Amino acid sequence: MTRDRGKILVIRGGALGDFILTLPVFAALRANFPETRLEVLGYPHIAGLALAGGLVDEVLSIEARALAGFFAKGGTLDGALGERFAGASIILSYLYDPDLIFRENVARVSKAQFIGGPHRPNDAEQFHAADVFLSPLVRLAIFEADRVPRLSLPEPEDPRLRSGRWLAVHPGSGSERKNWPEENWRELLQRLRRSTGVNFLLIGGEAELGRHARLAAQLPADRCQLADRLPLPELAQWLKECAAYLGHDSGISHLAAAVGVRSLLLWGESAAEVWRPRGDHVTLLHSPGGLGSAMVDAVFAAVRAMLRAEE
Repeated sequence: MTRDRGKILVIRGGALGDFILTLPVFAALRANFPETRLEVLGYPHIAGLALAGGLVDEVLSIEARALAGFFAKGGTLDGALGERFAGASIILSYLYDPDLIFRENVARVSKAQFIGGPHRPNDAEQFHAADVFLSPLVRLAIFEADRVPRLSLPEPEDPRLRSGRWLAVHPGSGSERKNWPEENWRELLQRLRRSTGVNFLLIGGEAELGRHARLAAQLPADRCQLADRLPLPELAQWLKECAAYLGHDSGISHLAAAVGVRSLLLWGESAAEVWRPRGDHVTLLHSPGGLGSAMVDAVFAAVRAMLRAEE
């Protein structure tokens, strides 16, 4: 295939953080195949970030029912999905397919070059996830790529936030064991309220709404803005307007890093060398024994230093 014709289809499920760590793949494909149509088969509420950032041309919904037949040996294949596969010149799949059944079924309906990518990194090997996800591109003679996930969004017509300096705060994650205790968050936010003039953008999803509401209730209404369950492209725009970001090991933290906001992350037991957001603007406070051991004084000092760096 020449580098200015055809269509590339990337199949990428996974959670928000996994998708953000795959952004360098889309950027490398876009840079090396600038005239080729690039589509992603994924979860629209997540994959829409790549569309908003101009990294892909279309997002297709990865529906379990349509995919089911492709994971059964000799299965009945969904016609519409089969047509999508047939129209591609290259298919790059990150789906878990240890027995190659999915790959074999795709070959029944498509003559595309099929490249099977890793479903996830092996933490024991200690290679960063972004590098692991980029590794299949050598099959396309792509040997050099920007290995930092980046998401460039168009400037909004109107700012989302009121005037002033804003600190984005995400006090949750996908796992309670990755979270700093709520009482520590409460003390930290009150100390920041008293000692700085910064405003607070509190970010929450379904899992954090109770904690979110309790923390917000103790902050002045004119210095606090809630960002509840926003579409991810919209949340990304809000994050871009903030002076800094504070959070855990979470998908939202990967999003904040990708849009370029200076970030301080409270990091626990996860393998940082594999999963941390990349970039010189990202700092980790690493507590390998668990976040319960992270002292408020240390976090407060690190946040103050981060805010001073952005003045």
